[in-house]
Amino acid sequence: MLRCALLRAALRCGPTGAALRVSGSSASPPLLLSASSGSPPLLLHRRQLCTSTPSPAAPTQPEEEERFGGYCSDFSSRTSFRRASPEQQELSYQRAGEEEVEDEKKIRGFRTRTGRRNTAYWYFLQCKKLIRENRLAEALQLFEGDMLKGERLQPEEFNYSVLIGGCGRAGYVKKAFQLYSNMKKRGLEPSDATYTALFNACAQSPWKQSGLEQALKLRQELRRKNVPLSAITHHALLKTVALSGNLKACFQVLRDMLQSGQAITQETFQYLLMCCVEDKQQGFRLALQVWHQMLSAGMKPDQQNYNILLRAARDCGIGDPAMASALLLKGREESGTKVTAQRRRQRSKVREETPHSKPLDVDSFESLLLALPADASTPDTNPGSLSQSRDNTLDLSQAENLRRNDGNTQREGDPSNLTEQTQLLTLSSRNDLLSGPPTARSQNSHLPNLLDPSTCCSDVVALGTVSTTSDRLALMGNLEGFLGKMANDGLKPTIKTITLLADVMEPSSQLIQSLISVATESGVKLDVAFFNTLIRKAAKAGDLGGAKAVKVLMAERNLPANAQTFCGIALACSRQKDGLQLLSDMEACGIKPNAHVFSALISQASRRLDYAYLHELLKQMHRLQVPPNEVIIRQLEFAAQYPPNYDQFKSKNTYLEKIDGFRGFYRQWLEFMPGEETPHPWDKYRFPKPEAEQDRVSSQNQSTNSNQYSETT
Repeated sequence: MLRCALLRAALRCGPTGAALRVSGSSASPPLLLSASSGSPPLLLHRRQLCTSTPSPAAPTQPEEEERFGGYCSDFSSRTSFRRASPEQQELSYQRAGEEEVEDEKKIRGFRTRTGRRNTAYWYFLQCKKLIRENRLAEALQLFEGDMLKGERLQPEEFNYSVLIGGCGRAGYVKKAFQLYSNMKKRGLEPSDATYTALFNACAQSPWKQSGLEQALKLRQELRRKNVPLSAITHHALLKTVALSGNLKACFQVLRDMLQSGQAITQETFQYLLMCCVEDKQQGFRLALQVWHQMLSAGMKPDQQNYNILLRAARDCGIGDPAMASALLLKGREESGTKVTAQRRRQRSKVREETPHSKPLDVDSFESLLLALPADASTPDTNPGSLSQSRDNTLDLSQAENLRRNDGNTQREGDPSNLTEQTQLLTLSSRNDLLSGPPTARSQNSHLPNLLDPSTCCSDVVALGTVSTTSDRLALMGNLEGFLGKMANDGLKPTIKTITLLADVMEPSSQLIQSLISVATESGVKLDVAFFNTLIRKAAKAGDLGGAKAVKVLMAERNLPANAQTFCGIALACSRQKDGLQLLSDMEACGIKPNAHVFSALISQASRRLDYAYLHELLKQMHRLQVPPNEVIIRQLEFAAQYPPNYDQFKSKNTYLEKIDGFRGFYRQWLEFMPGEETPHPWDKYRFPKPEAEQDRVSSQNQSTNSNQYSETT
């Protein structure tokens, strides 16, 4: 070892290629290294090597060796590292043992609700019972607190599936996928019910886009694992995609169902109709196309299909009238020819006898809804072709001119006699339109019903302006035609159907009485929601007396008014006297005004720029301690702003005389009024941790932080 060190020192000190001879003592032979021929051999002893000085020939190499490995001191934050002492390790082992002993004591001292040790199936039944009673938080606490931590039982697949199903119906996506992850960690194999519940959770999520992303990730995972989906699971996935409004993704799910050999049923078209409702611009036209495709496939619509169609008529528009005419009327002419009654009976008998429906051509159906061909995007306006096919029809330009003339005559005439606009233009009705306004009965006698394309009149040219909900209901045959189509399919209206019809009809007393008589004949018991719909419909039309008359009708039927009733009446209270009278009526009924009632009143006051009315409403909110929500703050901020081009020094506006006083009071009102916090939609399903567990977690965190601090110091 010493010889190697001396040799390295000699090589470092001597020049390159020089001879070096090392001798340790007199007894040890000297070590001679080869040298050049011109220089004599060099004999050195150990004492001379130790006292030798380095040569200045290579001064940079020692500096590099000293610098090597020293760069970490410039970037490292910790300067010292210390291993845990045996005493600390023993103390940590002792603490872990004490925790295990405490856990064993808790298990032994845990007392179940029945007083005996239960099974996993017993917990499954209890969780299922709690979920049916809408007590999801208690079911989760029973599973995680009593079953897993209390009795330390091994859960089964059905324990997780029933809880994931409850989270799915509540839209608790985060907890559903957390249970699914824990289920896979325990080595349990998910079933079709588990996947269906997960897709339902994504569909019911309060955030549709986030739920759709979770559903697509789960679908990709199942594809990687080659897991086949059942028809129920496919419908749950279709529901998730439909509620997000992605029509192309719906057709992709339909292709997957057909490739799996699964049948297309009324439930499938139900989700397609739900997807059409999400399109507010042209959803009604899409819903009618889906309806026609369902009828052409030989499927009989059910109650849900009719209700969703009424929702489309209430919430969605028809889009471009020319495109709607080309798709709804031209498609009917091409596909549906005149069929005798005997032939129609034979077709219905064959459909009843055959167990499977007509196969659905998804590609043509998708191209019809999404990617229209060039010839079908615009209607055929050639008068020659129209005259060859039909002698008593008008071309589109003449029909458009006729519609404009009819609109002018409607504006000049009495509006009370014109309860409906003209939606369908025919040659037979031209003389009636030019001579005078038709009555409702004469108009309904020749208007077609687009719910049944085979019964449409043959002289329909195009669709006119369809702007209101009553116009869209007229395209479906109005009240009589819609209920008649349901009766032909063997269906009776329910309370939901009656309520939706009340929401799409015009708010006239005659139509309301006819709808109430239809509900009485069908054996439907009218509830508070139906009358609230009538009140809101009349209030939106500005008829305060009609809204109060409906409230009197509720009292005659012994139906108590609720907060939604007064909220609907508030939409018609445009004057300060009416608004304050409404608040006093609510207090007399024992109902406290909420933020929705004040929001409706503030909207009416802001529309008229009545700042005295707004000032009084803010004082009433402070008196009743009603915290404002985000909608109210947005309405008040809009009312407190000056107009864009308003200059109070150049011109005087009588409507804005009191805006300065309102602005000052509003700023002070914001300081002493508490705001309403929007609760998280999942807070009611979360249960707080026990205090002992929270104290233990906090103590563990404090001990961990103290250990890290001692190590660094």
